[in-house]
Amino acid sequence: MSAVYRVTMKALDKAVPAKLQPMWNHPAGPKTVFFWAPLCKWGLVVAGIGDIQRPVEKLSIYQTISLACTGLIWSRYSMVIIPKNYSLFSVNVFVCLTQVYQLVRIFNNEREKRHRETAEAIVN
Repeated sequence: MSAVYRVTMKALDKAVPAKLQPMWNHPAGPKTVFFWAPLCKWGLVVAGIGDIQRPVEKLSIYQTISLACTGLIWSRYSMVIIPKNYSLFSVNVFVCLTQVYQLVRIFNNEREKRHRETAEAIVN
């Protein structure tokens, strides 16, 4: 597989314009996993935004917590590795933020449910 990769990159190197060569050859550029992994991870952000329309009762608190923690941990990691990967940092910040928003929705829903149950118990 690495031979195919090297041949492909050699062919693509010739097609990249001179102005884009610094980005192309950057340690976190398109030739590396440091570029493609964050790009693919934006799918988690899109899914998190899509979950805003989902009823709160259908959200998994454990999945939401784990994704929020993952975003937080990887945000920190992306700033301590060499080279610093700002693309990885930004996607993980957004993963964390979308999941924290979902957690707030879940906790608010639970709090409202408890208040309704308490009010019903007082009335009865």
